Amino acid sequence: MTVAQDATNHESAGPQRPLWRSPRHLAVAAGLVLVAIAATYVAAAYEFVPAAWRFVERRHPALDVVGTRAYTSAGIPGDPLNIAFVGSEAALQVAMQRAGWFPADPITLRSSLRIALDSMAHKPYADAPVSNLFVNGRRQDLAFEQAAGGDPSRRHHVRFWLSAPRDAIGRVLWIGAATYDGGVGVSHTTGQITHHIAAEVDRERDKLLADLQRSGDVSVKWIDSFQPTHEGRNGGGDRYVTDGRLVVVESGEPPGAH
Repeated sequence: MTVAQDATNHESAGPQRPLWRSPRHLAVAAGLVLVAIAATYVAAAYEFVPAAWRFVERRHPALDVVGTRAYTSAGIPGDPLNIAFVGSEAALQVAMQRAGWFPADPITLRSSLRIALDSMAHKPYADAPVSNLFVNGRRQDLAFEQAAGGDPSRRHHVRFWLSAPRDAIGRVLWIGAATYDGGVGVSHTTGQITHHIAAEVDRERDKLLADLQRSGDVSVKWIDSFQPTHEGRNGGGDRYVTDGRLVVVESGEPPGAH
């Protein structure tokens, strides 16, 4: 066959279809596209979107209404709010008991006399009452403490206030103020007998958090810059310093449990 005949036969055969446009390859390409679409859907529906919702929902709606400080009965700004618990009252009670923190006695004439006498006599009183502080006009709903010495003048303690708003899955939030009582003295603002708190309130927050993590099924989230300032004075005039963060401890109980 001559060169001219070979050229003629090539031209008569018509243009060659590219390999990728053959029916078999088009079917393979379509299959790969469908697989990619399915994989994208699965990743978006089961990973990225839920993760985005978890990010949006990480701040409990109650945190928008509780403020950042507790107040005395006279309206004087008190201890900074530095810890929160998400879960039922029963879950909070169990978590605190397992952590080695126990409910404080209510304030009565008898408990008030006992805390005064035991402080002077250096006798232990593990359930000594704590003074009332208020959030949104309500005194604490629960208070817990842990002895730190031979008498009630020194102790770890925390107050919790129940917040009305619930999150997207119906859980309530308990906003709290954890501080360490380092001794008994005279209030710098009222002249009344009171406990003086240690200035490093973050240490008390972090201690309580560590106790809860060791003893129970909880998860933890941090909210930065919760406190507008990093230092101040509480209702008794005691100075405090903080990094401004709020730790939110979430119970491992299923939503709706009581």
